[in-house]
Amino acid sequence: MKITGAAVSPGLTGFYFDDQKAIKMGREHDGFAYLGQPATPGFSSVRQRGESISVMLMLENGSVAYGDCAAVQYSGAGGRDPLFLAAEFIPVLEKEVLPRLVGRDITGFRQLAEEFDHLKHPDGSRFHTALRYGITQALLDAAARAAGCTMAEVVAKEYNCTLVDRQVPIFCQTGDDRYTNADKIIIKRADVLPHGLINNVEEKLGRRGEKLLEYVSWLKDRAIRLGGENYRPVLHIDVYGTIGQAFDDHTDRMADYLAQIEHAAYPFHIRIEGPMDRGSKPAQIEALAELRQTLKRRGIKVEIVADEWCNTLEDIREFVDAGAGDMVQIKTPDLGGINNTIEAILYAKERGIGAYLGGTCNETDRSAQVCVHIGIATQPDQMLAKPGMGVDEGLMIVYNEMNRTLALLRARGVV
Repeated sequence: MKITGAAVSPGLTGFYFDDQKAIKMGREHDGFAYLGQPATPGFSSVRQRGESISVMLMLENGSVAYGDCAAVQYSGAGGRDPLFLAAEFIPVLEKEVLPRLVGRDITGFRQLAEEFDHLKHPDGSRFHTALRYGITQALLDAAARAAGCTMAEVVAKEYNCTLVDRQVPIFCQTGDDRYTNADKIIIKRADVLPHGLINNVEEKLGRRGEKLLEYVSWLKDRAIRLGGENYRPVLHIDVYGTIGQAFDDHTDRMADYLAQIEHAAYPFHIRIEGPMDRGSKPAQIEALAELRQTLKRRGIKVEIVADEWCNTLEDIREFVDAGAGDMVQIKTPDLGGINNTIEAILYAKERGIGAYLGGTCNETDRSAQVCVHIGIATQPDQMLAKPGMGVDEGLMIVYNEMNRTLALLRARGVV
């Protein structure tokens, strides 16, 4: 089946672009906005609206395949590509990408996705990760429409996965409203919570980590109170390197603190994402591997999740091979083509490292739906409810798409 035409349109995401560097420098909240000047190139304010671009591929049979180009909330931080603005990148798609798509025959996904993921500008540079992300989503949808099946079936067939009738655990995030939104997550009985957005030492972690300890204790009690004794979610908190800031990146002092976190969370299992940020990939790998080994040696059962500086498929392989974390976040927009997301999940699983099919609150409903199909096919340890920080919307999109797809696969005898 051929692609007979293509179009793009500007869109909004489910959240905002935030200047992580400026926030870490202590920019003051002003309602939902932040005061002060941005610190990362490309930003016009510390917080600004999230933007996306929809890619639409028109097929011979009259159907249209969709994908959404989107970038992470903290664009331009931790080695990521710069801020992604629709007005800047729509002309790039129209001039350099769409002409290469129109007329192509859709006989599958993987080969075509790899081709467009490695597409380069005339100067030899690669396309922005957000563009590669959206283009390959549309190609997966096109392959499914051409084959008359779900996107999950295309992924399973082309990457030798066995489809099973099993939900992937869903991880919900609270954003800054970490109390009310935690209640929402618990009431809806999500599998993993709350992320927590602990991105500032003074305001959220506490100079000695005391604020996070208080929050973990509250969260545990709240989960038992609202969820009941048979509700045992995993607690997963992203601290954006603030534990390292508070304890001067001293491994043993960080381990001492994480032992307190484990005690506060008991009987729940707890994961800490991004305990430190050493400022470069080699330093981050070394620090996470050292902390993980220290925790294991001391019998501290807190799991460490790699995030910052673990952006591309190549990065993920390096972190996994070095044992730099019990789990890696596969932050889908950062990997560019979704073919890389698929391979990253399978690589981590094959080597006994937890695979977290993540992403960002700053995605769209469409990118979340496509990721659900990847999750069904590859079965990561957990996947993010996205987009947005309101809990209900992102959880609804991911949960419903997962259950619709599994129901279809059951009805057709595929699983």
